[in-house]
Formats: sequence, structure tokens, C-alpha cells
Amino acid sequence: MSLLSNLDLIRRVPLFSTLTQAQAESVADSVIKRRFKRGECIVEQGKKSNCLAIVLTGRARVVTTDTRGREVILATMNPGDYVGEMSLIDNQPHSATVKAEVQTDVLILGRAEFARCLPENSSMAYAVMKGLVQRLRHADRKIESLALMDVYGRVARALLEFAQPDKDGQLTIKDRVSRQDVAKMIGASREMVSRVMKDLEDRGFIEMAEDGSTVIKERLNSLG
Repeated sequence: MSLLSNLDLIRRVPLFSTLTQAQAESVADSVIKRRFKRGECIVEQGKKSNCLAIVLTGRARVVTTDTRGREVILATMNPGDYVGEMSLIDNQPHSATVKAEVQTDVLILGRAEFARCLPENSSMAYAVMKGLVQRLRHADRKIESLALMDVYGRVARALLEFAQPDKDGQLTIKDRVSRQDVAKMIGASREMVSRVMKDLEDRGFIEMAEDGSTVIKERLNSLG
């Protein structure tokens, strides 16, 4: 964990960027820093944690599991993202599980401190609402793709969500793409995803580099 103070860490989180100095200091006095190992649950589906968890470093996976143990990947959380606000607002159990995909450091803000921040800072309340709207839009896109797209379109959209521009502006997935993870995201079998990705590579929609990264060609947008 970095030796930065809680206040320094708070100032790096977009959600808290509009807090006054006094408000930021109040939050800094209330947060707890925690480190989660790979595979460890940050929040668990069906349970209450009564806190807001903000990712500082690392990466986490948002998953939901049915009664038969089948897992669906809903989203990936990166530094600056947060989880738990829906449960804090409606006092219901978490609707999904968030697991650390790699070693992940988070800031934990309790229910009382979170509730105190909202009426004191309308900009933060707006940021929370904006985040909720973004999640709803993401959910709408996922529902749309599952209902209307074929497997090629769903794989393409998943790859586009993973990709980030490199220094030259080329969309690239730096880490090796897990066929199993893509399958859990789009509701298809691992074998089907492997066949589709091989076909996309053969047809020049994507390019696999020797270091395990995946280069996304502009043509892929036509599928996703």
C-alpha cells in the first residue's frame, strides 16, 4: 500500500473531487484502507456490507451466480470505480458479488459517513446518480446484445469493452483474453467463443500479438 495519506487518496477519487477541504478531511478520517487478494470477495451477492468500496489499485470483477452455480460476468471495476452505493441507498442486499481479479486496494466508507456526505454536497450526490445511470445504460446494452445480437456481435462487443487505446491510439487488450471470461459475459460456451475469436482473427477483425495482447481492428465496430 502506498504511504499516501487518506486525504491524498480521497483527492484521487473522482467521486470525491468536488468535496470542500473540510468535507474531504471528514471523509479521510472515516475511510479504512483494505487490501484484497486475488479471488477474495469485496462484496458478496445476497449479503449486506453497509459500506461503499472504492477501488484504488488493481482490478475487480462483478459477477452474479444463479442457484445452480452458473456465473455471469457483469462488469470489470478499475481504479476510481466504486460499488455498494445501491445497497446503501435502498438498504437491500448486494445484487452481485465483486471479486478481486488481481491484488486490489480499496477504500471503505461506512454507511453513516456515506449518508452524511450526500446532503452536505449536492455535487457528490449528482456524481452518485450519474454513476447509477451509467450502470443502468450498461445493463440495457447487455440486455440488448443478449436479446438481439448473434454470438459474433456479442463477442465483438465484449472485446470492445475490454479494449483501451494505446499510445498510438490503437484499441488494444493488453492482457491475454480469457475465452472462459468472455463466455461468462455473453452467455455462450467457451468452445463457441474460441471458434468465433479464431474466425475473427482469420478474417482480420482482430490480431493476436506474441505478448498475448489483442489488437482490435476498426472493422470490429461493425459487428459490435
